[in-house]
Amino acid sequence: MYKEHDGTVPVLIWLKKLRPAKAADKCTAVIKELAKLGYELRRPYTDSLRDGIRELRTRLGSVNYRILYFFHDRNVVVLTHGLTKEDIVPVADIDKAIAMKQVYQKNPAIHSYYADLTKEKQIYEED
Repeated sequence: MYKEHDGTVPVLIWLKKLRPAKAADKCTAVIKELAKLGYELRRPYTDSLRDGIRELRTRLGSVNYRILYFFHDRNVVVLTHGLTKEDIVPVADIDKAIAMKQVYQKNPAIHSYYADLTKEKQIYEED
């Protein structure tokens, strides 16, 4: 996951704020699938946007949840941030993810946050 200079992790902040809690659970489930399958995960769970930015998809009721991400090297997935959407991912969100990718690539060690995906709900419940 992408970590800001101040130590905050946008995806975790977004997950913690999601209501109902079941929405965060669904997002966590697709994050785990992405962690397990990487490049092998396909539609309807993921799709390419532009400039190496991809979206991880899930839905609860009529609400679409998206987590933007990119691949670093061959085996690292970097989640940038999450959003809810209706039809298309806004250009501003794609641009934000591209900017995060550029910052990350300059110094991956500073901008990396690792979550233990084997622990139930640990992704978004830790402080």
